[in-house]
Amino acid sequence: MSARQYPRIDAALLSCALFAVLPAHAQTYPVKPIRIVTAFASGGSDLVTRWLALKLAPVIGQQVITDPRTGAGGNIAHDIVAKAAPDGYTLLMGAPPVVINPHLNPKLAYDAVRDFAPIALLATIPNILVVHPSVPAKTMAELVQIARSHPGKLAYGSGGVGSTNHLAAELLMSQTKTRMVHVPYKGANLGLLGAMSGEVDVVITTMSGVAVSYVNQGKMRGLAILDTKRVSSLPQIPSVIEAGMPQLVAINWYILLAPLGAPREVVERLNMESVRIFQLPETRERLDVVGGVPVGSTPEQAVEFLRNENARWGAVIRGAGIKVE
Repeated sequence: MSARQYPRIDAALLSCALFAVLPAHAQTYPVKPIRIVTAFASGGSDLVTRWLALKLAPVIGQQVITDPRTGAGGNIAHDIVAKAAPDGYTLLMGAPPVVINPHLNPKLAYDAVRDFAPIALLATIPNILVVHPSVPAKTMAELVQIARSHPGKLAYGSGGVGSTNHLAAELLMSQTKTRMVHVPYKGANLGLLGAMSGEVDVVITTMSGVAVSYVNQGKMRGLAILDTKRVSSLPQIPSVIEAGMPQLVAINWYILLAPLGAPREVVERLNMESVRIFQLPETRERLDVVGGVPVGSTPEQAVEFLRNENARWGAVIRGAGIKVE
């Protein structure tokens, strides 16, 4: 289910409602700096984390520190926060790997659903499916027909086994009963370059300035935005809904998480402030550059979203038999 299907939150009404029910001691939070851990030092996760930290600090009266803990596909960051004191001073900017990784490696010490307290679903950034110009397909239907008629002829690139763009391609193949050859690269940017150079035929990649420029320059051909709507930076590219493939909605999302056991009043305070920030016009403008959309949710909606994504990608991983030890 796409995050776009969740109802938008009226930030002003939400803020008033939550503030009215906060107990007096919660209004003293925070009394020291807050750390937001992120698993990635670049891309959408870094953008969303830094923007939240920048805008959150003035309204709560404490320093908000961004703490990139890269490596192990995000597991270092995830484990740090899962094991942190549940006092609201160590948070995680969760992205799809937080639910994907435990399905790839059951030996991991954290569980995405049981070890975190979701605060708010903040934003989404869509993926785009692009092909090298030598691929004759002009539409998703034509690409599926080629892949179906010539199993194993097309190759698709990814940022590595178990990466979000790898799983999105697996979702495509499972839903369309097609088979393409997987070529994993050491990073999503290298996979994108592989598609641009013709080393692979297809790649699913997050919307970025680089991807947009390649499409606009004719170095790659965009076939579909893997979301429910088109994006303003590439208005000529249809969504997968328009392409008649609603089951292929596959977005990048950013959800603020605390360790399980964080006080309810702290979760509500952070929800109130972060949702308000992500409804600001300047936030919308900043995200629009990469096709992103501010979402905003209640903690309960964030819990439901995380559980749904966990179940969805777990099914894809099991169906494809993917494992990463």
